[in-house]
Amino acid sequence: MKNFYLLVLFVGLVALTHVHANNEVEDLTKDFIVGDPGIESINALAFGPSGILFVGDAQKANVVAIDTKDTDTNAEVGNVNMNKVDEKIAALLGANVEDLQIIDMAVNPLSQNIYFAIRHSNGTPMLIKTDGESMEVMPMDKVSHSKVELSNPVAEDAKDRRGRALRRWAVSDVAYHDGKLMVSGLSNEEFSSTFRSIPFPFKTKQMHASLEIYHAAHGRYETYAPIKTFMPFELNGEAHIVASYTCTPLVLFPMSEVKAGEHTKGRTVAELGNRNTPLDIIHIEKDGASFFLMNNTSRPVMKIAVDEVAAYKDYLTEPVKGNSMTAGVDYISLPYVNVLQMDKYGDGVLMLQRRSNGDLALFTTNKNRL
Repeated sequence: MKNFYLLVLFVGLVALTHVHANNEVEDLTKDFIVGDPGIESINALAFGPSGILFVGDAQKANVVAIDTKDTDTNAEVGNVNMNKVDEKIAALLGANVEDLQIIDMAVNPLSQNIYFAIRHSNGTPMLIKTDGESMEVMPMDKVSHSKVELSNPVAEDAKDRRGRALRRWAVSDVAYHDGKLMVSGLSNEEFSSTFRSIPFPFKTKQMHASLEIYHAAHGRYETYAPIKTFMPFELNGEAHIVASYTCTPLVLFPMSEVKAGEHTKGRTVAELGNRNTPLDIIHIEKDGASFFLMNNTSRPVMKIAVDEVAAYKDYLTEPVKGNSMTAGVDYISLPYVNVLQMDKYGDGVLMLQRRSNGDLALFTTNKNRL
């Protein structure tokens, strides 16, 4: 009988823990409101818990959290193989292909549904959702959402040395990690390259640090170029920001050193070749080893061994001269070129690729082929 009561007590505790966990999940959206979040641009997408999609809006200098209500878990994911993606999106929107640009792509880790950020040539931002077969337009005018304004964003009329508008870099990338939304971009301060860490659900408080790197391809220290893509990752038991910039340095920032109101120098561990812009960086496990994958504007998908990054204790402080010259941690070029978007998909990788025949293809590849 004693064992029976102990069993009942155990079951009750498990049930209570489960209810408490569910309540915590529900609390993430308890302060959301339904309406039009007023999104003017979509510059970056990232999923958090509970099907919450974070939308970085550089024009408004804010981030909107959208409750997609897309929370059904899909453990049995199949393969995606969709051709002429841009034509399908154009047909859905009643627009011309040449008037549409795919800005970003994110996979919901729960449902494995795929979300595209689209920009029309008239400036209208749109969200498209697909399961790899059918497509639908996500509403933008009446959604459950919450948003946070970024402190000290780069000014709307700011321009770089070539006269190009800088406001689009107010938000360059976003990622959710350990209860916080992380945002890279440019501020209006002297050292404009900025990294923010914002508790979620959103509060008024946000950590804002300025960043500095040694850019080996440029042969100088820089504080004004934004991170183009990053991911939070643990190296040697310590949380890091693994980041890449244009032309193409790979830089590590220990999170413990990125502090509010302080200036942080990153450690440049690789120069991966100039005249190139990194687009996405993800992590995969293969045959007991870990790798970063990064797609680029002018290079094939790069495969970088995590162990080599973790073991590299030096950092680059000397110029790397010559077109496409590299230094530091090495990489392998995978046989995937013109990959415009990339994300994890189940146990594999989802790629959006412009093929040699002009077709824009969305497809999954097994990690054993990477």
